[in-house]
Amino acid sequence: MKRAAPNDLGLCLVKFFQTYLPSLRGVSAHTIQSYRDAIVLYLRFVSSQTGRHADQIDLDGFTAQSVADFVTFLEHTRHNRLGTRNARLAAIHTFARFAAAEHPECMAELQRVLAVPFKRNARRDPIEYLEQTEVAALLKLPAQPTASHQRDHALFALMFNTGARVQEVLDLRVRDVRLDPPCQVRSLGKGGKVRICPIWAQTAAKLRQLMEQSGSSLDADSPLFVNRSRKKLTRFGVRYLLQKRLAACDGSIDADRAKRIHPHSLRHTTAIHLLKAGVDFATISQWHGHASLNTTMQYARADIDLKRQALAQVFPDVLAPPRAGRVALDRLGVVHWLRRL
Repeated sequence: MKRAAPNDLGLCLVKFFQTYLPSLRGVSAHTIQSYRDAIVLYLRFVSSQTGRHADQIDLDGFTAQSVADFVTFLEHTRHNRLGTRNARLAAIHTFARFAAAEHPECMAELQRVLAVPFKRNARRDPIEYLEQTEVAALLKLPAQPTASHQRDHALFALMFNTGARVQEVLDLRVRDVRLDPPCQVRSLGKGGKVRICPIWAQTAAKLRQLMEQSGSSLDADSPLFVNRSRKKLTRFGVRYLLQKRLAACDGSIDADRAKRIHPHSLRHTTAIHLLKAGVDFATISQWHGHASLNTTMQYARADIDLKRQALAQVFPDVLAPPRAGRVALDRLGVVHWLRRL
């Protein structure tokens, strides 16, 4: 089949991904990958709607109506959450601004694309995290663990220990891990920020065992966590391994609740338990590599135990065990209410 010649949209996309994003904007490789995924999904959607191959779609097919239909498709057909829907739309908006500068003759339609609105998430999904007993159940090894069990155990233990994003853990190389005291890992976070996180001696021992299993094939640049093909694990692979491990927890974690747990929940778990242990917000923010302290503050709103503790400090008498007799009832106004009946 004869290959179509590059059109304006194709040339614009090449310049957008190869020059504009990495060189002029200086965005990270992960952001570029996220933008690429959004554009690929959009092109596939337009192709399915118009019957044209993706390489046949030109700027005249990049319309506000097609973008509006696409974000509706994300919500109702792919069942994406509003955060994902808005992130895909943000990628398309960024490309539309770039395309408007490259092709001002298309400015009117591209401005309509930019007018496709983000949707406000009126209902925030609750932060999902694991309690201590659930963490213990997740990290419990079988009686005769395999090499895969040992790898998964080390992976999840490190995620709990560091509170790192799943991609940060998967990007770790052998050279990024210090197994001698003081044990620590060096991770690369959002915006190219490097942070050092201490790890427990038990976690370091699990990582040392993992490296010893790899033998002579391991060097300083080798990824720490690999699959059976010796290739670096992916985020989707980690999600699969986590769901598989949750299913094997022998009822320690409710099945419906387990479905809501995802790799990022392990990061939430670390923050919540650090907060419960009395660690201040600034330290947790640095630990997790948050860009703003406001991001860390969300955990104070997430945990019901912390709310109970705060309420007990402000209103200690209300939460104190009631004393016997009419005095305890009068203090709560119950007797006065009964007399009015």
